[in-house]
Amino acid sequence: MKKNRAMDEIKKHQYSVLLCFFFILSHFCLQFKPVSAQTSAVFACDTATNPSLKSFPFCDVSLGVSSRVNDLVKRLTLQEKITMLVNTAGNVSRLGIPKYEWWSEALHGISYTGPGVKFNNIVPHATSFPQPILTSASFNETLFETIGKVVSTEGRAMYNVGQAGLTYWSPNVNIYRDPRWGRGQETAGEDPTLSSKYGVAYVKGLQQRDDGKKDMLKVASCCKHYTAYDIDDWKGIQRYNFNAKVTQQDLDDTFNPPFKSCVLDGNVASVMCSYNQVNGKPTCGDYDLLAGVIRGQWKLNGYIVTDCDSLNEMYWAQHYTKTPEETAALSLNAGLDLNCGSWLGKYTQGAVNQGLVNESVIDRAVSNNFATLMRLGFFDGNPKNQIYGNLGPKDVCTEDHQELAREAARQGIVLLKNTAGSLPLSPKSIKSLAVIGPNANLAYTMVGSYEGSPCKYTTPLDGLGASVSTVYQQGCDIACATAQVDNAKKVAAAADAVVLVMGSDQTIERESKDRFNITLPGQQSLLVTEVASVSKGPVILVIMSGGGMDVKFSVDNPKVTSILWVGFPGEAGGAALADVVFGYYNPSGRLPMTWYPQSYVDKVDMTNMNMRADPKTGFPGRSYRFYKGPTVFNFGDGLSYTQYKHHLVKAPKFVSIPLEEGHACRSTKCKSIDAVNEQGCNNLGFDIHLKVQNVGKMRGSHTVLLFTSPPSVHNAPQKHLLDFQKIHLTPQSEGVVKFNLDVCKHLSVVDEVGNRKVALGLHVLHIGDLKHSLTLRI
Repeated sequence: MKKNRAMDEIKKHQYSVLLCFFFILSHFCLQFKPVSAQTSAVFACDTATNPSLKSFPFCDVSLGVSSRVNDLVKRLTLQEKITMLVNTAGNVSRLGIPKYEWWSEALHGISYTGPGVKFNNIVPHATSFPQPILTSASFNETLFETIGKVVSTEGRAMYNVGQAGLTYWSPNVNIYRDPRWGRGQETAGEDPTLSSKYGVAYVKGLQQRDDGKKDMLKVASCCKHYTAYDIDDWKGIQRYNFNAKVTQQDLDDTFNPPFKSCVLDGNVASVMCSYNQVNGKPTCGDYDLLAGVIRGQWKLNGYIVTDCDSLNEMYWAQHYTKTPEETAALSLNAGLDLNCGSWLGKYTQGAVNQGLVNESVIDRAVSNNFATLMRLGFFDGNPKNQIYGNLGPKDVCTEDHQELAREAARQGIVLLKNTAGSLPLSPKSIKSLAVIGPNANLAYTMVGSYEGSPCKYTTPLDGLGASVSTVYQQGCDIACATAQVDNAKKVAAAADAVVLVMGSDQTIERESKDRFNITLPGQQSLLVTEVASVSKGPVILVIMSGGGMDVKFSVDNPKVTSILWVGFPGEAGGAALADVVFGYYNPSGRLPMTWYPQSYVDKVDMTNMNMRADPKTGFPGRSYRFYKGPTVFNFGDGLSYTQYKHHLVKAPKFVSIPLEEGHACRSTKCKSIDAVNEQGCNNLGFDIHLKVQNVGKMRGSHTVLLFTSPPSVHNAPQKHLLDFQKIHLTPQSEGVVKFNLDVCKHLSVVDEVGNRKVALGLHVLHIGDLKHSLTLRI
């Protein structure tokens, strides 16, 4: 039997030509698509049209969610329940329940990936924010949540006119473990703390309602892909059958914290299990990971969904089960509630008939699904009569939303190199600006993957040209097999300054396509070097990419006077770039991932999931937390146009943990104590106050990162991000940044078997550019 990956292939944009064609089609043609028959919201319990539905308790809004769900499930036949186990859920006309499409995406704006969203002349566009990797570079939790609020408003507005659903399978909170991963652009980077804070804030922005009803949802978010998922297609190794061999320490210390935070701190409505196996078990069929951790330990209030066609892959690619019915039973018994795909719709009945799964398990699954829809108001009748009923097309692509997209890109852009006299450029003194490079004038590169149809575009060429006269040369396409060096040098030599917009696009790095090399593609490096050699003024290298690039050649080249990383900056990326280049905005972004040299990927096998360095094998480790080796740029790097000074106002030198009399560590020297069960851990904290002064001549936002280097116990990280804050200061002004630390949360590490321990001894805190020693003792 042939595997059916049609749905997945469409979703994953496996061919660059299809990607470009689909983008052009969506941008230029979808707005002229005839209006679909559905121009109003899909909802259940339409008692105005069918008054008999008032007799059903599940339509009674005065009852609690649990009571309503129990009533509904009891009224369904087994076959009707089975139709509710897949993303394109069936209808039950006798109960007034219409079909519902669960699969919608909102990674950085409402996306046309997935069948739940339609762009046409009813709603032709939606605001396209930067890819999360750039947004996370802002290190601004308020921004993360505000973007989520705007996206959920636009989602609700589109739902009200029948063009979108209420369940969005975003954000992606996987750790950006390896620089070659094509989907790193979708994530918040390599650090568990940053990824956790990003995920929680974005989930809250999507889900939290404005009426204070905490158990109700504006839209339902989903944190994906659980867990240890970060290989798509590398040297023939595909995510569909990859077995991620992960230590318990790395799982609990690196890969799982963002998911745990999503559930415990964000109250996310869903978690998506991934394609891969973890230690020999497919995640969507692993009882310990699903029922044991997500539902049991973390107490998820929502549903667990597969990645699309994961059950197909479990059977066909992994050969984990002997029959399709066994696959269906395995996943349901493990705690799965919803299948993106058709597998459970086809094989669940057979699994029941064969005694592989009980109907009570199906009841549990559909109950979790229905409870989510209840919390969304789907069973509360016409949404026009509910809190967001007045939203519509007028609330999509508003001026405020578009300005937020520009502000998000501005806040994320990272200045990595800046020679004196280079940036910012003065629009008054620049009479001619050469704009060169494959990404200088390509709109669709800016929006990255999981894109929608943006409100409008401002390319780098457009943005820069709004302030000064420009001369444009593409130089080469993105692959840059043959660079048009002479033409580029000619315009560069005649210009007062040069902006080179290089990097990658979705043909280089994306879902289903990992990189082999992390250098600029093709002859892009040659083009940069040759152009810089003839330029008479500043040369600004702009890198538009999801992942880091080995641009050491430009770091070391004095003719390349500035380097900016702009990620995939969304619909307003060109305007935001111009704001930074001309000094209308002072950059404050910091890198959310390490930029490695090419030698790193030449040496390190991408399938090695270990985070910690291993001197015995020569494995250098991963991320700033564990990697011991040379870098091009470090996690947290980022410059400003002004200068800041730090002064530590308040921080303890010693912190004592009160232990019970007779505790073993009172008589025996201990390296660590339990961080969960010790009574001494309760409410034990301290404050750190840092005075920040802007001693330069330009106002700006300053990102303060707080790290710790813990004692060398349990193979702990060499450095670990604890918290971060932003402060905005005018020239010659000052302010105080305050951190409140919980000893057993912030100064603990995960031991070799996954238990959290408070490390006793010397902790070195890195606060801004200062270091402070703190001893934790009994």
